[in-house]
Amino acid sequence: MSSVGSTARAPAPVAAGLRGPAEWDFTLLAVAALLGAVGLLGVYSASITVAAQEFSDAEHYLRRQGMYLALGVLSGYFVTQSRIVLWHRLAGFALLGAVALLVIVLVPGVGIEVNGASRWLGSAGLRVQPSELAKLAFLMFVAARLSEADTPELLRERMYVILGSLVIVGALLLAEPDFGSLAVLAVAVAGLLFLYGVRWLYFIALGGAGALALAVLAVASPYRVARLTSFLDPWGDPGGSGFQLIQALIAFGRGGWFGVGLGNSVQKLFYLPEAHTDFLLAVLAEELGLFAVLGVIGLFAFVVMRAFAIARRAAANGDGFAALLGYGLGLTLGVQAFVNLGVNMGVLPTKGLTLPLMSYGGTSLVVSCLQVALLLRIDHEQRMRRGVNGAPAMTAHRRESH
Repeated sequence: MSSVGSTARAPAPVAAGLRGPAEWDFTLLAVAALLGAVGLLGVYSASITVAAQEFSDAEHYLRRQGMYLALGVLSGYFVTQSRIVLWHRLAGFALLGAVALLVIVLVPGVGIEVNGASRWLGSAGLRVQPSELAKLAFLMFVAARLSEADTPELLRERMYVILGSLVIVGALLLAEPDFGSLAVLAVAVAGLLFLYGVRWLYFIALGGAGALALAVLAVASPYRVARLTSFLDPWGDPGGSGFQLIQALIAFGRGGWFGVGLGNSVQKLFYLPEAHTDFLLAVLAEELGLFAVLGVIGLFAFVVMRAFAIARRAAANGDGFAALLGYGLGLTLGVQAFVNLGVNMGVLPTKGLTLPLMSYGGTSLVVSCLQVALLLRIDHEQRMRRGVNGAPAMTAHRRESH
């Protein structure tokens, strides 16, 4: 059992307000803000032509992305003012609410269907994507349940609950279908369990569930399996499953080292589908070049490393929930960014996953802001405690009785 679960104790009282620079990680905040700003600029450039054709308004997506970013910042501010223990208490209710939304989105006539997938709720042009909320809610749920497992028997019981809940959430995500979100969630949860130090038996169960999900997908939707494997040879079907990836690779090739100049992308002129959402990085690569792409990768790497450092500090303080949540947030942001970057570069199957903090998408952007805000709050609470001079890595005391 991990020391995070076995040594968790009630957090010491911490201040709620913004009191001084030393109490907040403004470097992390600045990096997240830079990613959001670059994303806003990239969305505007990538969407001008599409917005002008669809809405006769070249700035349509820019205004909406700016609105979502403002909403995310405002929501994030309120999160930074609430103690982490509150999210511990609300984790179960948050997951129940997210599951309810995942069920509602599958109701015929209620969920909004786009390109054969029913993933959105809303009206009057405003949409909510329940799968994005479900990923964050499930992450909090796992962190809460593991942090409470202070005996091997209780850990075993909680693992059954976690795996059972993952099966339910996974089935609902596959029904939409949203295999990309399920993959990110499963990998993040597996990473969190590994850091916690659970027995390999649970990883086997998780891997078996993943294999079963792939088998169901292959039988129910053979064309989706073809899409998953088309990245291996996109030129085998250049006008079909390989079209999007080929256009993305062309964008990277045209960009070279320094790009063709902001706003001068050719691929965004109806050659590259979903240029302002899933393939925003390809447009940035074409317009700003390889060095800009490396800069984006570096910024995401910094966010993930800082998230892990924050989690280690919480683990050193014995705050199990905060430590596990911090690790989970870092894993989720890192895995989703890695998948989106890999898809754009042609090293992973094409999936409809946004780039956190950057791609166009209301729910995704707001949830990304909430994730950063939670990291800032965890770090703030650890800074406010006495005697925190280091952050040793979380260790796992594995017992045969797990």
